Amino acid sequence: MIRTEHIALPHGITLDCRMAGQTGQPVMLFLHGFPEAAFVWDELLLHFSQTENGGYLCVAPNMRGYAGSSSPTDVKAYRAKELVKDIAALKHHFSANSPLAALVAHDWGGAVAWNVANQHPALMHGLVIINSPHPGTFLRDLKHDPVQQAASDYMNFLIRPDAETLLAENDYRRLWAFFTNMGAVDGPHAWLTEAVRQQYRDVWQQGITGALNYYRASPLRPPREGDPAASDIHLPLEMLRISVPTLVLWGMQDIALPPGLINGLQDYVPELELHRIADGSHWLVHEQPALVSGFIGNWIRR
Repeated sequence: MIRTEHIALPHGITLDCRMAGQTGQPVMLFLHGFPEAAFVWDELLLHFSQTENGGYLCVAPNMRGYAGSSSPTDVKAYRAKELVKDIAALKHHFSANSPLAALVAHDWGGAVAWNVANQHPALMHGLVIINSPHPGTFLRDLKHDPVQQAASDYMNFLIRPDAETLLAENDYRRLWAFFTNMGAVDGPHAWLTEAVRQQYRDVWQQGITGALNYYRASPLRPPREGDPAASDIHLPLEMLRISVPTLVLWGMQDIALPPGLINGLQDYVPELELHRIADGSHWLVHEQPALVSGFIGNWIRR
């Protein structure tokens, strides 16, 4: 059964968490992306909380800025160092004396997770990334790959001051397009039922400014006139190296994050297991949760 808990962190942020499993069991932590929320992990929370699948305590927070979690108004509050602080504190709350069994993350959650793994490798036994680019390959392709620059151009829309208003128009028409336009090329999007749509509406109606502030705070976006963005960024190797064992699942039909982003990933992640999902899109967790659970389960028991 899924339960919810509001976790007050020592630095003044509260995260609204969805949970399954028993306190005292090894902890798996799941981080969602944009424009999602913690509920997207429900099937995996239930799966891995069951004794036959490891009996983990599974925790999925609504990230800072989403739904019932703290939503600071200052854009600077969404910089990577602040988001990393949230996840490190949440780990210590649920697993003070042991590393996480796994940190599992998608999209923006993955962007945070890559940083957590780089800065705090001792916090986890392993990292699982689902369609979320490593900052080294993402920066490379934002600088030099016209395909990635075009694919990421939507980010420059999301930082507009009127983005909230535009995204809310006509029952969030533009937000639904993130799912339908970035889905599997053959469609249809069977997982996007009316019940799931209502879960999303319930999240978005609580406000989407915090979610958009992730983009506003990040310099990793395509260059545009008057805003060089990623063109002026240089990241040293020590900020990019991942020393923990890492599983990457990549839906190869992802339109926003093309497969070129996994080229060269092993240069930053020496202990890498990579699986390419030929018929998966950016929304792999929604589309094929059993497949995702299977890959994670086999990897975590390795």
